[in-house]
Amino acid sequence: MAEFQRDPLLDFTGKVALITGAASGFGALLAEALGRRGARLVLGDINEDGLHAVVDKLTAQDIEVQAVTCDVSSETDCAAMVALARENFGGLDIAVNNAGIAPPQVHFEEVDEETFDRQHSVNVKGVFFGMKHQLKLMRGQKHGIILNVSSMAGIGGAPKAAAYAGAKHSVVGLTRTAAVEYARHNVRVNAICPFFTLTPMVAGLTPPPGASVEQLHGLLSAGCPMKRLGEPEEVVNAMVMLCSPALTYVTGQTLAVDGGVSAY
Repeated sequence: MAEFQRDPLLDFTGKVALITGAASGFGALLAEALGRRGARLVLGDINEDGLHAVVDKLTAQDIEVQAVTCDVSSETDCAAMVALARENFGGLDIAVNNAGIAPPQVHFEEVDEETFDRQHSVNVKGVFFGMKHQLKLMRGQKHGIILNVSSMAGIGGAPKAAAYAGAKHSVVGLTRTAAVEYARHNVRVNAICPFFTLTPMVAGLTPPPGASVEQLHGLLSAGCPMKRLGEPEEVVNAMVMLCSPALTYVTGQTLAVDGGVSAY
């Protein structure tokens, strides 16, 4: 068994945690953070090579993990992840719907139908399909925790990212609706809304014409009271807290991890 902290608030001993988008970024870091605290993991990602690398790293730490290639825009794939948790570990305590894709930076009137559909297929359907099957299993167990990864674009405007903002607002709506509907079954559903954070997704954003990546990051940082982008570990620390089995009276919430942006 991997070493983990025994603080009751951070003790995930024996808990079964499912994470989508686990091949990199928040998903990979969260898998390690929960695994080190005793969780048994079910991981999915469309990036098969990246997923295998994460599994190898976790296995080397004696963390118990199952993994499957998963395209979250496919309900069949999302259902298969939940089935994997049930069949291998006997149930599912925590589900983190983290998989998502970055927005193209274009003006509202320039968003084409293909871009709009792709954003909603991954960023909305991926959360909806995951929750649909996670909730069914958790309702039968009469316990569970679901955390959905939205964005600051899910609780405010996002210039030049209309399709992304619409998708991430939908994640918040799904979160709140499920929280109200399933509270009676002791299933808690929350969302986290990060500001720009130095993950591979943000690193892959295309700078404006004539600008460098560093200049782009400077422009993004200027809108934050802390005048910097977030570190992935800062967001993952908040995710761990929201997944805590001890956080028993918190549901239907959207937590902004944003360096103070939402305080404006």
